[in-house]
Amino acid sequence: MIPGKYRSVSGRAASNVNCGLHLVIQTSSLPEKNKVEFKLNKETPSFPGRLLQHDLERNYSSRQGDHINLVSSSMPSFPILQRSSEEKILYSDRLTLERQKLTVCPIIDGEEHLRLLNFQHNFITRIQNISNLQRLIFLDLYDNQIEEISGLSTLRSLRVLLLGKNRIKKISNLETLKSLDVLDLHGNQITKIENVNHLCDLRVLNLARNLLSHVDNLNGLDSLTELNLRHNQITFVRDVDTLPCLQRLFLSFNNISTFESVCCLADSTSLSDITFDGNPIAQESWYKHTILQNMMQLRQLDMKRITEEERRMASVVAKKEEEKKRESHKQSLLKEKKRLTINNVARKWDLQQHRITNIATNQDRKDSDSQDHCQNDGSTISAFPEETGSLDSGLTSALQGLSVTDTHLVEVEGDTLSLYGSGALECLDRNWSVQTAGMVTTVSFTFIEFDEIVQVLPKLKIKFPNSLHLKFKETNLVMLQQFNALAQLRRVDQLTIDPQGNPVVSFTLWKYYVLFRLSHFNMQKINGTEVTQNDMIMAERLFGILAHVASSELPQYHLISILGDARKKQFRYLLETKGKKPGIVNEENNDSKRLVGENTNRATLNYTTRDFYNEKLEEIKEKKKFCKMYIEDLVKEATEINMKNEALQKLWPQMFIELVRDAVVEIRNKNSYMKLCLQQITDQK
Repeated sequence: MIPGKYRSVSGRAASNVNCGLHLVIQTSSLPEKNKVEFKLNKETPSFPGRLLQHDLERNYSSRQGDHINLVSSSMPSFPILQRSSEEKILYSDRLTLERQKLTVCPIIDGEEHLRLLNFQHNFITRIQNISNLQRLIFLDLYDNQIEEISGLSTLRSLRVLLLGKNRIKKISNLETLKSLDVLDLHGNQITKIENVNHLCDLRVLNLARNLLSHVDNLNGLDSLTELNLRHNQITFVRDVDTLPCLQRLFLSFNNISTFESVCCLADSTSLSDITFDGNPIAQESWYKHTILQNMMQLRQLDMKRITEEERRMASVVAKKEEEKKRESHKQSLLKEKKRLTINNVARKWDLQQHRITNIATNQDRKDSDSQDHCQNDGSTISAFPEETGSLDSGLTSALQGLSVTDTHLVEVEGDTLSLYGSGALECLDRNWSVQTAGMVTTVSFTFIEFDEIVQVLPKLKIKFPNSLHLKFKETNLVMLQQFNALAQLRRVDQLTIDPQGNPVVSFTLWKYYVLFRLSHFNMQKINGTEVTQNDMIMAERLFGILAHVASSELPQYHLISILGDARKKQFRYLLETKGKKPGIVNEENNDSKRLVGENTNRATLNYTTRDFYNEKLEEIKEKKKFCKMYIEDLVKEATEINMKNEALQKLWPQMFIELVRDAVVEIRNKNSYMKLCLQQITDQK
């Protein structure tokens, strides 16, 4: 007998059997005569082959536990449990220690072949001392005081883990239990479903009577067939539709009040049994019809079988409501989406304009007072606090089926193409059908910088050749020169400039300038007002002379560079006729010259966008930099040449003397010099 060892024998049969448990307790301080022996009988019921979650909640009240009276003794920290060879043979794969008043898990030696271990109804606070039982399949720790799931990392063969009615607050440390088939965690203090996504073989999960407020994070549980969530605080359910094998879902006695909070259940194709009794939703008059019409595959609802009559009635109601819903909400949904998108684009536009204004203001103030600059930054932040917000979550969820983004909007309604936001300009690159493109006669731009619109006007002319009416709202039209860019279009009959976001409308003569600059379009309406002949005459009187002066002051090379090819030919004709005498040019040529002059005068009134202007500035800077470097290199080279020349002037007198001296020395002996010269000639040959 090994001193200080706790030796017990336990067995559990597959069916109800009476097995004797023989315990021998001995410590090193007790003599042989103090050895205590006693027997106890235990009636062990069989574990059912199929585990249902409502059975797992019953506290196993029908089971009779062992009754063991232990003798007080100075025991070690962990009791050691062993069985005799006969008992191991008789009950080789199972061991039950239920109702033994254990506070710790005993050390179990020589039982590595165990497949079933029962610790029900004890006071164990921590799972330990079972890491050697690597063949264990069934572990029952129901009704203990365990606070954390641990000590299971080596039990890779475990299929059933029963931890109901404990004090567990978090699902954790199950990473290695990939073969788990049943996991019972009911009656704990768990607030969140987590760390179970790897359990791809799990079929039954019991989380009843916990503190869950929502259901999600169930991805990966591909084999789950039964999920028990009774008696929690659940208000909404997500991810259940991702479980391909789920058949039974128990949600009784929670806080579910709307079908929208569990709408994902309608997408589940495998779910057949579900319970909502004890929830606020179950008290609604529409409850049953709504559930059945959205979950046609159900066989049982609230533990009651669904009849064919109930299913038929639900189907009829569903069809009627669906048709009504489609008709009543289709247009309103599109309108609401349009409204939300336009509002979002408007907020971004306002923020952008405010920032531009703020930057300009701050730049002016920075030169004079840095403190004012800082205060202005503070006011900028507080001026638009709502910009960091988002759209209402309910509306976003309801409208997520639409394909329109929230940063820009492109809409074709009747003969009008409406573009909201700068991103909408990209639509001009689409492959529009001939019918749609030919139908568009009005193009409306809203919340788009006019300089960005200018860049796509050539595309607009090609894609929508029948466009006659242009509308501008919140496009930053701030000066008359911007209207010059519209001259490149093919035709414009009507022009509408909304005063909102276009300060140029506040100018008194802006309409006359438009009529003058775009006179070749013969415009009919501006801002809804008919254009009269008197308006055209007044526009010519106001701006004709100014345009002539502007064009006459430009150099010829500059004038030609800003004209198109056709205008260049006309301008060359104008220059050629300038030198001729008045009598040589007939009356028809004079009229042509006058017309060409007017067109040229208008053509010189062009518009350069800020981006193009900035590009030109960058190009000019690069040219200046290159010229500067080139001049510096020339100066450096000239300086070196001059220094070499000065050095040569200083050395030349001495060099000349040496040359003369060498020549005199060489020709002193005439015969020798002649021989040397002949020899050099011979060597060269």
